[in-house]
Amino acid sequence: MSPMSTTADRRSRKRAATRQSISNTATRLFLERGFDQVTVDEIAAAADVGRMTVFNHFPRKEDLFFDRDEEVRELLRETVRQGKPRVAPIEALRLLAHRLVAEKSPLVEFSVRSRGFVETIERSESLKARTRAIRDELAHVVAAALAESAGREAADPEAELAAGLLLATWSVALIQAHRSFRSKRSVAKANAIFLAVVDQGSRGLKAAMAGTPYA
Repeated sequence: MSPMSTTADRRSRKRAATRQSISNTATRLFLERGFDQVTVDEIAAAADVGRMTVFNHFPRKEDLFFDRDEEVRELLRETVRQGKPRVAPIEALRLLAHRLVAEKSPLVEFSVRSRGFVETIERSESLKARTRAIRDELAHVVAAALAESAGREAADPEAELAAGLLLATWSVALIQAHRSFRSKRSVAKANAIFLAVVDQGSRGLKAAMAGTPYA
């Protein structure tokens, strides 16, 4: 490995560590005080960085809260693109839900910690608006990946329909699972509800998309 490469790797690790530190600090403050009550200047001070450093890593304040957004996008893209032979994209995405639960992924976590995350969203109109926007953006990501996997145009209406139904299914599944945990405090029951809704929605989605390359 060349010295230049080593320096680049060190800078990359340092940048990632700074980003994670800012994110952790922001999340702690948001959960403690509420999203709208915390300023970017307060986050910068608590993380011991400059205001512009925060914005270099997170262009919007909401991005500090939804800091795993890009990870979710890439996961959905790769699941569709790298589907196993004879496994349709819709089925690959259903299996992804089961894998995330089995691996105890924080992306589908139903716990006291995630309850605080959800309640912070519920108390903030700007976070609720950003949640809706992210859902729409993810639908476009999935639609584009589906169309690409089938060799179709990016604006393929069937891909758009499949992606919209899929995101609606996952949204309902997540909401119902979080509600279950809030009332029963059972991770197992919340996981079961999440997967049951995903499975049921996937069956309906496969029926709706029968005859297309996505089912």
